[in-house]
Amino acid sequence: MSQVIPEKPLRVVVWSTGTIGRYLIAGVDRHPDLELVGVWTSTEAKAGVDAGELAGLGRELGVTATTDRDELVALGPDCILHGAMTDDRVFESIDDLTGFIRDGVNVVSSGPVILLHKRGTLPDEMMAGIDEAGRYGGASLYVNGIDPGFANDVLPLVLTSLSQRIDHVKVSEIADYSTYYQPVVMNDLFGFGQPMDFKALLWEPGILTTAWGPVVRLIADGLGVTLDEPLVEEVERRPAPRDVASVSGDIAAGTMGSVRFRVVGTVDGVPRVTLEHVTRTDASAEPDWPTPNEGDGCYRVEITGEPCMKLEYTHHGEHGDHNVSGMIITAQRLVNSVPAVVAAEPGLVTALDLPLVTGRGLVSTGSAAEAGA
Repeated sequence: MSQVIPEKPLRVVVWSTGTIGRYLIAGVDRHPDLELVGVWTSTEAKAGVDAGELAGLGRELGVTATTDRDELVALGPDCILHGAMTDDRVFESIDDLTGFIRDGVNVVSSGPVILLHKRGTLPDEMMAGIDEAGRYGGASLYVNGIDPGFANDVLPLVLTSLSQRIDHVKVSEIADYSTYYQPVVMNDLFGFGQPMDFKALLWEPGILTTAWGPVVRLIADGLGVTLDEPLVEEVERRPAPRDVASVSGDIAAGTMGSVRFRVVGTVDGVPRVTLEHVTRTDASAEPDWPTPNEGDGCYRVEITGEPCMKLEYTHHGEHGDHNVSGMIITAQRLVNSVPAVVAAEPGLVTALDLPLVTGRGLVSTGSAAEAGA
């Protein structure tokens, strides 16, 4: 499948104005193949406020936010870019997204990540219902981002195209989350800053498989192997060795400060696909755990076989912060996928279904100095 190039700009609604949403607005504004026609907000105080102000662009875009779902669907947009929080309302958000495609609007969303792959996590009848809604409305739904997303679906699968034999594929995120602003995720889901016996949601049996299992299964599907069930979950949590400041809430010594977890897909009992997260709130803690080769965080792909390969992908904002750039790359993976998703077959689509997605049209037009040459 070749790269999709729209004949005219696609009309886009951005759904949310928070952590991801503000970067979605900025991304649509900069993209030559997209036109911003609407913005949804859950916050009454933001209703009527210009999208440019909400995104911190320093200028107005002529599009104001609304809390009215039906008003935005009635605009007949080509696509909704959905960046609203879904981690704490998974099934409600699936109903929301299914409703959009049933109404004939394509959707590209940052969550829920359980929809990154079609098989093995949700009941077959639920997945069939999403596809049925898409066929009814003639619209597609794509869920992605950076992790779960590009860093552990397209990136490792492209690297496997260089393999003669594959014994094991391991994809990792290794990061310092102290500057990651998402209190619900940090405090409630991970349990950072909580007593070590706090029952954080992520460490309950089966939750890691629900959240990151689709990534492991998608890689296996891309490699043509059938995994044993259930997937294997491994978790090691450690207390903070000292008090640490965090933008989502300070971490006191002795409370949970770091975690290393894996979701492993085996074939006949042999590990073949592994997803690992090494997450710290203090970059100097746990020196015996994997660390980035440079910077505050990285995504790493390791393939053992013939040949053995390792690829480390790092990112940071132009002013240095890797969590800001993390929000940008999450948003841009969604923004740049819109043309391909609009052109896709109706129903739920995954990275295995889409053609090449690039940053077409985003090369700077300024001076060499502005381009960093």
